[in-house]
Amino acid sequence: MSTMILRPKSPLRRHVTQPGAAPTVAVPSWLRKAVGAAQTVEDAALATGAAIAMLDTVVRRDEKWAGAWRQRLALAAAAATARQMGRVEDEAALRDSFLLTRPGDDVGPGGLLLLGWRRLAARPAGELLTKKNLAAVLEEFGFFARDGAAVSDLADALRRLATTEGAVGMLTGAYAAVEGHGLPRAMGPWLADALLAQRLGWSHAIPLLGGEAALALGTARPRRPATGALAAGAGTEADRAKSLLAAEAHAALRAIDLSAGLERRADRLLAVAPKLRAKGANTVVDRLLNDDALGASRGDKRTGMSDRGLRRLFDRLVELGAVRELSGRATFRIYGL
Repeated sequence: MSTMILRPKSPLRRHVTQPGAAPTVAVPSWLRKAVGAAQTVEDAALATGAAIAMLDTVVRRDEKWAGAWRQRLALAAAAATARQMGRVEDEAALRDSFLLTRPGDDVGPGGLLLLGWRRLAARPAGELLTKKNLAAVLEEFGFFARDGAAVSDLADALRRLATTEGAVGMLTGAYAAVEGHGLPRAMGPWLADALLAQRLGWSHAIPLLGGEAALALGTARPRRPATGALAAGAGTEADRAKSLLAAEAHAALRAIDLSAGLERRADRLLAVAPKLRAKGANTVVDRLLNDDALGASRGDKRTGMSDRGLRRLFDRLVELGAVRELSGRATFRIYGL
């Protein structure tokens, strides 16, 4: 079944955070209800199309805080897929594994999983499904190909999906490609998000389905051949398609809600930035807008700030209400929007 992603003709409901600011997309109540009430594949596809259209509006605004938004979603995706894979790391532990280790240090299996999702959020969308990048992310997800044939076959399969399938077929096909190549199931959301970004022409992918792992990865594996099942709207293939579409719709709304909160905090950070007198403060502000969080225990080589100077800057930003301390610790503290 090929279903186009629909864009609503009526204007999106928006509110403005402050005079002169770009409008913030607000999810209307009817869409939240439609996402939760979908009973058929067709209902789910329509609701998902509307949700993705609203998300597309946020993406194409290309705000200064978009990097932090994508990386915050990547962290949530890593934590959710880690749980689905039977691991115990939560968001805080995964964040620590990344920020409290030096480049090149062993970050552990959970940390590697986070690196894989961060890769999705940071690399240009057009590079995500190349053989080289797929090989790297497969290793981060715990799969080590003995030769390049498996990676090459996967890249070819994804290329066919991107050029021949509609929105629903592309989504379910990403999971089928994972199963057909014997890859970790957690790769399904990653590949589907990359395919969606390329289909919509986004400069960077938005980590969506990983954060809904219970829905996106918990779908039943088909018990019989898929031929005709999805088109008929019945059987396990239809159930799987509906579950995946529901997961994507919920993920899109969650991403939009997160963008609204981050936008308010980013506006506050940008408003207080001119008051900062510390050397390198502008670089720190820029990094806060482009990443999930920053540590304050090892200084900042990009700005020449010592660890003491960086901690004083972050204390000032917290005092001004521009950033939050995220670790809850007295030492090795971590800050972000």
